[in-house]
Amino acid sequence: MDHFLSTAINIICYAILGYFFLINTLYALFMILSFFGIFHYRHISFFVRVKEIFHLPLIKPISIIVPTYNEEQTIIESVQSLLSLEYPLYEVIVVNDGSTDLTLEKLILTFHLKKTNFVFRKSLETKPIKAIYTSTLNHKLIVVDKIRGQKADALNAGLNIARYPLFCAIDSDSILEKDALLKIVRPFIEDPEKAVAAGGIIRLSNGCLIKRGQVVKVGMPRNILARFQIIEYLRAFLGGRIALSILQSILIISGAFGVFRKDTTLECGGYRTETIGEDMDLIIRMKKYLHQKKKPHRVYFIPDPICWTAAPETLKSLANQRKRWHIGLIESLTHNFKMLFNPRYGVTGLFAMPFYLIFEMLGPLIEFFGYIIFLIFIVLGRINYPYTVLFFLLAVIYGTLISLLSILLEEYSPHRFSRLSDILTLSLFAFLENILYRQFLTAVRFKAFFDFLLGKKEWGEMEKKGFSVKAAKT
Repeated sequence: MDHFLSTAINIICYAILGYFFLINTLYALFMILSFFGIFHYRHISFFVRVKEIFHLPLIKPISIIVPTYNEEQTIIESVQSLLSLEYPLYEVIVVNDGSTDLTLEKLILTFHLKKTNFVFRKSLETKPIKAIYTSTLNHKLIVVDKIRGQKADALNAGLNIARYPLFCAIDSDSILEKDALLKIVRPFIEDPEKAVAAGGIIRLSNGCLIKRGQVVKVGMPRNILARFQIIEYLRAFLGGRIALSILQSILIISGAFGVFRKDTTLECGGYRTETIGEDMDLIIRMKKYLHQKKKPHRVYFIPDPICWTAAPETLKSLANQRKRWHIGLIESLTHNFKMLFNPRYGVTGLFAMPFYLIFEMLGPLIEFFGYIIFLIFIVLGRINYPYTVLFFLLAVIYGTLISLLSILLEEYSPHRFSRLSDILTLSLFAFLENILYRQFLTAVRFKAFFDFLLGKKEWGEMEKKGFSVKAAKT
């Protein structure tokens, strides 16, 4: 019996080690693909300047939809940023989703809003709209005041109001760089028949100096959690999404910044309000719909259009955010589980969906049990030295190398951290990330499975923090 138990434990141990080796090797290959992707993007950008796109006759107008709830500290800076974008024709639709603070009042006072009899077609069902305002200072701004219905419902309300063929979904606590729309719209110009969605890179505004709705100086945040998240974002966007875009396997455009075809989105029924992962859910349903209609399509990731957003700086807010993200991932995959390993859906069904299932959704479970087995060995005084060494090499050293490669990609891409001290700090945190921080997030995502099974899908309280008016580190 003891021999059988020992054999079973060894099999489980080396299966977990194999998983760590496989996932880190995949991410290493993604890094290599991303390098060539960035090189290709820089090559194209050299011949086609951003300012030239501004004057192209085929450029399409964009409706920017900004769902907002209790964002009185950041909403004015965000809207000012959006109204100052460099783009030929666009509108900004701020959807106040039942805020209980001074969000609406600040918008009315700052932009001189007045109620209007705005006529629109209700293509999607939403919570009732109480009033629609337009600005007497800037004709591009429209503010919708509605009953609380969560983010997906607010986005659907914005889609009903939107007048243009493309729409940009952006979080209200985010800031776009002035030329972000000009850069992200490129796929819709170069490949208008296939391009259905495009996302840009998200960077953290923590520690940055912001004036008049624009980041004027990039700084390294003092907050330790924010520094860890910089590494995560670089690895996810520069290392992951560029490669997945090349492989035509992107299943998520960040809710903080993405551009979509409005007609395709409406044909899919808009955003699904039953999920808290509306951004990923929409992309999967769009792909499902277009595959079923046998329409060629593609989702792009552009590494240069930059959206700045504030990261959580407390453990509670970070835990709520990551739990929500993981539950949204589980919901999106389970809701569309018939696409898994289904050749009818091409690379989406045969690679993208299985990848997100095995390495993103189930990853926390496997990693959590890996740590538990490791601790059991220590408690029982039966340390399996080959397993311990391999676990350390694969889970810590290999993972750290992946993070360091993402920092290298940041330097090769249109980088924002120009000082050597910042690069050295990020490199240090790439190693420290594997000590407690990674285990904390694994535990949070592990718990998300049980919350999902118990039907706990509340958003959770998020820390509301205004943008910095002073760089955290100079």
